[in-house]
Amino acid sequence: MLTKNSILSIVNQLKICSSRKQLEPLYSLMLKNGATKDCFLMNQFIATCSTLNNPDFASLAFSQMENPNVFVYNALIRAFVHCHSPFKALLLYIDMLRTQNLPTSYTFSSVIKGCTLMCGLRLGESVHGQIWKYGFGSHVFVQTGLIDFYSNLGRVDLARLLFDEMPERDNFAWAAMVSAHASAGDLGSARSLFDEMPEKITAACNAMINGYARTGDVESAELLFKEMSRKDLIAWTTMINCYSQNRKYGLAIEVFYDMKSNLITPDEVTMTTVISACAHLGILDQGREMHLYVMQKGFDLGVHIGSALIDMYAKCGSLERSLLVFYKLREKNLFCWNSVIDGLAVHGYAEEALALFSMMEKEKVKPNAITFVSILTACTHAGLVEKGRKTFLSMTQEYGIVPEMEHYGCMVDLLCKAGLLEEALEIIRSMRIEPNAVIWGALLGGCKLQKKLEIAQVAVEKLSVLEPNNSGYYTLLVNMYADANRWSDVARIRVILRELAVGKEYPGSSWIEIEKKIHQFAACDNYHHSSQEIYSLLDGLDGQLKLAGQVQELEFVL
Repeated sequence: MLTKNSILSIVNQLKICSSRKQLEPLYSLMLKNGATKDCFLMNQFIATCSTLNNPDFASLAFSQMENPNVFVYNALIRAFVHCHSPFKALLLYIDMLRTQNLPTSYTFSSVIKGCTLMCGLRLGESVHGQIWKYGFGSHVFVQTGLIDFYSNLGRVDLARLLFDEMPERDNFAWAAMVSAHASAGDLGSARSLFDEMPEKITAACNAMINGYARTGDVESAELLFKEMSRKDLIAWTTMINCYSQNRKYGLAIEVFYDMKSNLITPDEVTMTTVISACAHLGILDQGREMHLYVMQKGFDLGVHIGSALIDMYAKCGSLERSLLVFYKLREKNLFCWNSVIDGLAVHGYAEEALALFSMMEKEKVKPNAITFVSILTACTHAGLVEKGRKTFLSMTQEYGIVPEMEHYGCMVDLLCKAGLLEEALEIIRSMRIEPNAVIWGALLGGCKLQKKLEIAQVAVEKLSVLEPNNSGYYTLLVNMYADANRWSDVARIRVILRELAVGKEYPGSSWIEIEKKIHQFAACDNYHHSSQEIYSLLDGLDGQLKLAGQVQELEFVL
C-alpha cells in the first residue's frame, strides 16, 4: 500500500531525473511497490520521460498498466507529440476512445498539434468534428489550437472563419489569428485585427514584427518594437532577426547589446543570428567576442551556433579558426559542411574544398544546391574547367538538383576565365530560366579579358534592357572599343549615354571596424564625420606615391 510520503518521495525523485539511466532504477522501485498501478504517479512518470525525450520508455510502462485513465492517456499522447511521434499519438488517441475514456480539452490540444506535425488537413478536420461531438466547440483553448492548425496548413480562411464564430476569445486566440494573417503575408488583415485587440500581448506584437520583417517594412517593425511595454526574449530576438533579414546587420548587433543591458539572456537562436550578422559585416573582433560569450555562458556548441561560427570566421578572413571550430564539433550537419566548404572555396583553397566535399559524401551527408555553388566557386578560383563541368552534371544527374541562377553564374564565370566564351554563351542561351544581369555581366567581364568585342556587344545589349540606368557596362564596352581603336563607336556610345542620362545606380561600398564601431565608405563619399581629415590624408599619400614613382598606369575610362 502506497503511503502519502512514499508517493511524494517518488514524485520528487522523478523531478530530479536527468537521464534514462537514473529513471530505470526508479521505475523498478515503482514496479516493486505497485506504484505503476497508480494513475497519478504514472502521469508524472510519463511526463518525465517526455522531458527526457524518451517516449518509448513511457510507452513500455504504459503498456503494463491495467486501467489507465484519461489523464495517463493525455500524458502519453502529449509525450509522443512533444517527441515528434504524431502518428503514435493519434493511434493512442484511437485506443483511448476504444477503452471508453472520454477525451478532455487537453487531449484535443495535443491531438491537433499531432495533426499539424503530420500536415494532415483531412485528419485534422475529422478531429475538428470530434471536438464538436464531445462538446468542446466553444472551448477557447481548443479553438485556439484549431486556429493554429488551419493557419499552419495554409488554410487561413478556415482559421479566420473559426475565429469570427468564437463566442468568447482570450488574448491568445487574438494573438493566434494575428500571427496566422502575418505569417501568410496578409499584413493588412493582421494589422487591422491587431488594432482591434483588447490587450496587445507580447505574442501578438512579436507576430506583427516578424510579419513586417518578412515584407521588408523595417520602419513599422521598429516603431512597434519601441512601443512595446514588455519585451521578452522572443521580442528581442525577432527584432534582431528583422534587422538581419533586411541586411541592417549593424543595427542587429546594437539591439543585441541593448538586450543584454536590459538583463535579457539570449538563447541559441539569438546567438546564431548575431554571429551571422558579424559574419556579414566581416567584423572579426566582435565575432570573437560573441564566440567567447557563447563559451562563457555554457551554450551547447551544436550545429546551429557551430555553423554560424564557421561561416563568421571564414568571412572575416580567419580560415584557421573556421576549420578549428568545424573539426571540434561533435555533430556536423549539412549547414556545417556547407559553411566550411564555402570558406575554403572563397579563400582559393579549391583542392581542400573538393577534398572536404568527398569526405562529406563518404559521411553520407547529402549535398544541396548551396553545396554545389561552393564547389563550382572553388573550381572557378582554381580554373578547374573539367572538374567544374563534371560537378555541374553530377548535381543534376546524380542528385537531381535543378540548376539555379547561382550555378549558371559560376559556370559562366568559370568558362569565361578559361577563355571559353562561346561555350559560356551557349550555356546562357540554354538556361531554363531567364538569365539576369549578373550572368550577362560575368560574360561581359570575360569578353573584356579575352578582348571579344562581338560577344561583348551581345552582352551589353541584354544588360541595357535589364539595368538601363547602370553606366558601368557601357563604360567597359567603351574601353574595349578604345583598345581596338574604334573611336567612332566610342563617340556613338557616349552620345547614347548622354541621351539616356544614366549613371552608376548601385555604388559599391566598403566598411572597416575600429574599436567595435563600423565605418562605411563609398566612392566620392563625404558623409563620414571625419571625411575632410580622411581626404587630406589620402591626398598626402597620393603625393608621396607620385614622388616615389609608384603611379599606376590608368587605362582609358569614360
